[in-house]
Parts: sequence; structure tokens; C-alpha cells
Amino acid sequence: MTQPALTFSDDQAQAFDSVTRMLRDAGVDLHESLITPPRGKGGHVMALIGKAGSGKTLLLAELYRALQEAGVEVVSGDYESRRRRDDKRTLAILAPTNKAASVLRLRGVPATTIHRILYTPVYDPEYERIAEWLAGNGERPVIEGLTDLALDRAAAFYAGNKSIPGALAAAGLRGSDFITGWKRREEPLDIGFVDEASMLDDRQFEDLKEIFPNLLLFGDPAQLAPVNQSGTMVFDRLPEAAKLTLSRVHRQDAGNPILDLAHALADPDLEFHTFEKMVEDTARRDDRVVWGQRVEVDLMARSPVLVWRNATRIRLIHAFRNVYGAPEDALLEGEPLICDGLELPLKHRKKRLDLEARGLIKGAQVVYLGPGSKPGFSRLHVMGAEDPRVSAASIVKIEKPDEEEPFIPFAARMGATFLHGAAVTIHKAQGSQWDTVQVFAPDLFVAARMGRTEAGQPLWKRLAYVAITRAQERLIWVVRNRLSKPVAALRIDDLRSLPAAPLSLEAEDP
Repeated sequence: MTQPALTFSDDQAQAFDSVTRMLRDAGVDLHESLITPPRGKGGHVMALIGKAGSGKTLLLAELYRALQEAGVEVVSGDYESRRRRDDKRTLAILAPTNKAASVLRLRGVPATTIHRILYTPVYDPEYERIAEWLAGNGERPVIEGLTDLALDRAAAFYAGNKSIPGALAAAGLRGSDFITGWKRREEPLDIGFVDEASMLDDRQFEDLKEIFPNLLLFGDPAQLAPVNQSGTMVFDRLPEAAKLTLSRVHRQDAGNPILDLAHALADPDLEFHTFEKMVEDTARRDDRVVWGQRVEVDLMARSPVLVWRNATRIRLIHAFRNVYGAPEDALLEGEPLICDGLELPLKHRKKRLDLEARGLIKGAQVVYLGPGSKPGFSRLHVMGAEDPRVSAASIVKIEKPDEEEPFIPFAARMGATFLHGAAVTIHKAQGSQWDTVQVFAPDLFVAARMGRTEAGQPLWKRLAYVAITRAQERLIWVVRNRLSKPVAALRIDDLRSLPAAPLSLEAEDP
């Protein structure tokens, strides 16, 4: 058997062995690193669940590497060869949002979003020859208008990043040059890994089961359930035999003060005031936890303040814009936004797929770069997307305290809708992580005083757990309703610079 490159804890080893048995039925023998015919018709769904630090992501990465070594074809979502061999097994690694997928990609795992697997791109036949060549399925093509140097740039990019659109962009092409549209996936795949599965709703789960006869869900049972899911997650309804639980904190996370605080919330007798005292004591001895007397405004442009109440979110956004001197009728370059969905009629279904494929899905974090070339258009940077620069028709809503109707500085007739992103609710923050996270503690105090529960646990504890575990390096527990003054103006020069691919919304045939 191909042994993992590290020593597993007992619960990790047991989970690895259980998944190995499921994969053998799917046609992948990890013991011998062999591809075999599937046993039966599939229908296997398993969940690997555990709290933060229990090693879920580490196990996902090791399973991916073992599958890759066995010869499984990894489907990324940006290009899929039509020359698939019948003796190949396929794997897709998915996350609900671009930000969550980017966390995995930073760890060397080629993750994509659920949407990019549900819908596949249709390539122009001329440029599809380049894609097939890059994927190792054809000869080096001769393309009119592309030099050998441009093809060399594409090959060099693909060797390091394994992204067909990125490689074609390196050759000087735009997405609108080589992708002609999107279609619902017709052919199923073999194996699906889904990270942040606590965010899945029932409809997404059913869609995934149609595509993957073998699904492995990775989730945290202590997080918040999706809205309208009655406090439950999709893996809660699986039989106990199909749920693998990781309970031990992995050694590289032991002694992490942020995770120590998160795990302390499991104590049923812990009260809010006692927990805050723990945070304050931790901050005195470890600079990875900060007892904050005010919100640090300079962090809000890239790492939103996490709140519970919508009214708090709106007040903080209003204060953020005021402190930077943002005009009421326009956005400043560098202001953060959150995609709130798409407003498009059915006849513009193709444009909807274009926008979603570029990362403009509900909950996507975006930075405003400036007005587009057409009225109502905005130039945007989609955080976590592999090709982050987009120009799209936008409807931007700036909510104000004590006002029912938001102000709309950009009002395209239809397109992607955005809310301001300097502060977000903890619910919407699920699936994302930032180096530094600010948690607005007065909101959690209100939740504790109200005595609300969710899935049998005090709501404030679930909120605190999700908020705390969004922090990768540093946690700021903000205890007062104050805002600092900015050290510098908003900026965009820190964002990766690539040409913006235009996504127009011109009339189409019904």
C-alpha cells in the first residue's frame, strides 16, 4: 500500500482506511495504486466531520495525493478534455465559494467551486487545440495570430499552475476569445470531495449526488447551518456508519490560542462573561489574540468585521465610508463588496453562467477597482478567484442606518448585485478565512442575553466558534463600539494585476 507521507493519529488512520474501502468500490485501489473497474453502481456518500484543528483538510490533501498517485484524473472545472479514457477514474475537489476553494489551492489541492463542476465551459474549437496540447492530449498546434513565444508562455504557466484559462491568458487571450458559453454537465464524474460541507443546502446536495456516485463530505458540525435548513446540515441525516468523526486536535494545531478558545466553547457550563475573561487572559500572554478597544478600520478593506446583527453591519459600513471620506453618490477605488446574487431574466441565462463562472456567486468577496467602460459597469477584483479581474454590469447597494431603501451608486438595468463588504454577518463569513479577523463582541453579548439556541446549543457559542475559526494568524476581539482612524488611504495596488475580461450584457435571442 502507498503509505501517507506523515503519521496519522488513530482517528485519522481509521478514517483513511474507511475512505479507502469506499474508493475501492469506486474503482480506485489505494493499496496497490491501481485503477480498477467500479464495483456496482456507486451511491456511496460518506462524511468526514470534525472541529477546527482536527485534521480534516490535512486528510483531504493526503487522500488527493494518494488518488493522484494511483492515476486518477483530477477535473478542475476550467477545462475538461473530451478525450477521456473509459479506464480512467475521475476526481473533483469542491468548495461552496471561491474563497474556500482558494484556501485549498494554497495548500496544493486543485479545488474549484461547486458551480464550476455543475456547468462546464464550451471552448472555441481553434483554441481548444491549445487546451488539448497543454493537457497532454495532442500535438503543439499552429494558431493564426499566436506566436511560438506566446505558446511557450502558455506552456510555462500551465506547468506551474495547471489552469487552462490562466495559461491562455498568459498567451495574450481573453476569456471571451476562447470560451463561447457554458452548459450543464451531461456526463457524471466518479468521485467528489466537498470541503466546508456544513455550508451545503439540500438543493446543492441533490445536484452533487446526480453528478457523483461517490461523495465524501468534509464538514465541521460546530458551525452554523445554512439559512432555511432548520439548524441542520446535510451530513446530519446520514446514517451513523457513514459518518467518520475526527476528535483529536492535530499536533501542529496544539497550543494555538485561537483554536484553544474555539474548543473551549464546547464546555456546556461556559458562560459568556467567563469566555470573555478567557479571551482577555489569552491576549495578555499571546500576541496572536488581541483584546481590542476599537475596530481597526485599515483592516476592514480586506478582512471584514464579523457581526451577528444586520443593523450592526450597516452601522459599521456607514462608519467605514465616513472615515475614508467616501462620497454618498460614488464608490472609492479599493472599497470592499459582497456579491448578493444576480438580477438577470431567463433569456440572459448564458450571461448568468458567465458571471457565476468568473466567481460572481452569492457571497463572493470583491474589491471595487473603478467604473467600467460602459454606464453601470464596474471593474472588480474577485477575491480567491484564479482569474480575479472582471468587468461586469453592477447594481451596488449602499445601506444606511435607519433607512429602509439603500442608495444605489451603480444601477445597471441588470447584472451582479453587491452589498458593501467592510462588515459581514458571521453566517456569510463561513467558508472564508483571513490572516487577521476582527470579531465584534458586543453583538455576541446581545445573542447571549437573548438566550437563543440552535441545534441544542446556545447561539452565541456557535456564532463565536465560527467567527473565531475564520482567523488563520490573529484574532482581534473588539469589545467597544469605536472605530480607529485610517493610517493610509484605500488602495488597490496590493491586488494581483491581470487584464479585466469584459462580461457585457447585450441583448440575446430569447
